[in-house]
Amino acid sequence: MILEVALIDVQAGQEDAFAEAYAKALPILAETPGCQTVRMTRGIESPSRFVLLVEWDTVEAHLENFRATERFEQWRGIIGGYFAAPPVVEHFTDVPA
Repeated sequence: MILEVALIDVQAGQEDAFAEAYAKALPILAETPGCQTVRMTRGIESPSRFVLLVEWDTVEAHLENFRATERFEQWRGIIGGYFAAPPVVEHFTDVPA
């Protein structure tokens, strides 16, 4: 399992509209083959900062099944207009205990 972490800064004053757009766009991401879970969180100290957490089967599932497809274009078309800057996206893997 791979965890995608995306730091998303939203234009000030557009936070609620972004959250509504995210709710509409969520199925596009969540129904992608290889996507296991999706969670969006919002900053308390920085309410214009959101963190998207997506669990994927593999990095390739994210890149090939989502980023390289029309799904990504649809997703970005719905939520991208609210971004204050391009999101910072990284992939993580669990550290064995």
